[in-house]
Order: sequence, then C-alpha cells, then structure tokens
Amino acid sequence: MKDPKVYVEVIARIDPEGGLYPLEIIWEDGRSFHISRITDIRRASSMKAGGTGIRYSCVINNQSTHLFFEEDRFFVERK
Repeated sequence: MKDPKVYVEVIARIDPEGGLYPLEIIWEDGRSFHISRITDIRRASSMKAGGTGIRYSCVINNQSTHLFFEEDRFFVERK
C-alpha cells in the first residue's frame, strides 16, 4: 500500500503581510489541479496521514480536500 501522505509541488501567492495562499497543486504524476477556493486555514493535524501543520481546506474540481503545510513543504492525504 502506498504512503497516505503525498508531498506535492504547490504554486502559491504570498501577500505583503506574509500570508501564504496556495493556488495550484501539482500531483506526483505531473497533473495540476487549480484550487478554486480556500474555505478555511488553521493549524491542525492530519488524522489519516499523520503530521501537523497549517491545514488549508480547499475546493478543487468541486471536491473538498485538505492541503497541509508542514514545516517547509506541502502534503495531501492520499484518497
């Protein structure tokens, strides 16, 4: 079975106050997914994959998902 934690490349915007806002996720096979909306940003743990960081609750292709910023990189929970 594959690891439930998938580290991904992210294209993001950083505002003048230092806020980090992901715009697009690039999956491990090279496919990219535009984040249409961020509905929540908070410090949280991933119950499925383990790890703690800033959790971005996102809408991608009309599906809700969580993107985590853990120390210095992003990960998602494998479905």
